[in-house]
Amino acid sequence: MSGGPAPILEISGAALRRGARELWAGLDLTVQPGEFLAVLGPSGSGKTTLLRSILGLQPLSSGSIRVGGMPVHRGNPRIGYIPQQRPLPADTSMRARDLVALGVQGTRFGLPIPRRGDRARVDSLLQGVGAAHYAERRVGLLSGGEQQRLRVGQALADEPMLLLCDEPLSNLDLANQRGITDIIDRQRRERDAAVLFVTHDINPILGRVDRILYIAGGRFVLGTPDEVLQSRVLTDLYGTPVFVLRAGDRLVVVGVPDAEPHHEHDHDSAAAHGGFA
Repeated sequence: MSGGPAPILEISGAALRRGARELWAGLDLTVQPGEFLAVLGPSGSGKTTLLRSILGLQPLSSGSIRVGGMPVHRGNPRIGYIPQQRPLPADTSMRARDLVALGVQGTRFGLPIPRRGDRARVDSLLQGVGAAHYAERRVGLLSGGEQQRLRVGQALADEPMLLLCDEPLSNLDLANQRGITDIIDRQRRERDAAVLFVTHDINPILGRVDRILYIAGGRFVLGTPDEVLQSRVLTDLYGTPVFVLRAGDRLVVVGVPDAEPHHEHDHDSAAAHGGFA
């Protein structure tokens, strides 16, 4: 008798080190199809490194990671990756269509020679992320939000079962944050894809999150938003008084210490904007 759908992501006894410093250890995490998991924590806590390990780019110090029941490896088409928004140079000659096409053709060996159906697939992806009307424009002339929609389209090219999102809303205005989040959430609902969403600000995605993995100071806590986003829980995690405050429909975390002094400005900014340090 079946016990339900197989997990999309399984992490067992995982530990990560950066040089002589242990980022965290003993992480056991199972993510089911259609689950939306937010990954929070201060800069330097190992959030992005966790994504790199799932992508097969960063070996664990110990433990194992499996995606779709198989060990991780580079270039896994079952995984879609959406990076932080970084503006492309204004003189980039590639068209919006060409950027998305890299996701359709980029996993092939040799030169990415177009094949029958590629254009229709690119058109479908552009339409799905709301970018069809600027498909022929040069990407360097597009806004940050427009460029980020193209990166999402590229990540969705193989209809991945797991979407890894590394602060994809950074540097975007509220309208584009909402638009990008809607696209990611639609993929989760329509394709039953699981989502791991690294962010400094939980507010834009709070209503969609099933569970939170909060990493800080070499420790972590895992649970639902109501279980994790409590003053008592975060105070225990950080070992110093931390307060979770509600301001209307937004959450603000106050008193989070900085894990690495050179990131202090980032944490002050996040708190000022109602986010998480």
